[in-house]
Amino acid sequence: MADKVVTIRTKKFMTNRLLSKKQFISNLCHYEREPLDPYQQILLGFYRRANLLFEKLGRMYDMKDTKIVFVFKFQPHFGGGKSIGFGLIYDSVENAKKYEPKYRFIKNGLDTKVEKLRKQMKERKNMTKLLYMSYKLL
Repeated sequence: MADKVVTIRTKKFMTNRLLSKKQFISNLCHYEREPLDPYQQILLGFYRRANLLFEKLGRMYDMKDTKIVFVFKFQPHFGGGKSIGFGLIYDSVENAKKYEPKYRFIKNGLDTKVEKLRKQMKERKNMTKLLYMSYKLL
């Protein structure tokens, strides 16, 4: 089955030199296709479609690396066919690491998620309680 066309329109484009990024609101028009949220599609196993979105945005703004494109808050309109979200393009990965939260790096594949066991979290909580009580007694 051939892929149907997805058009990307950006509005309210702004260059923020202080934070070394470009920010914009992105409109995805995907008629005759299910709602396209790139991160939900990644979780469902449709990585190619989300990668297509990053590649198109990279071509629109003449970027070399598509890993520094962060898109989020995509919400499909009622009735389908259109989604609106927010996007950020940083000048470099180092600048993105200063300002972006860690979970967005994990979603973009720039960082790995650290798995914490429940037992480790409980032990740490109890140790901090013990330390707090020992300082309180002094």
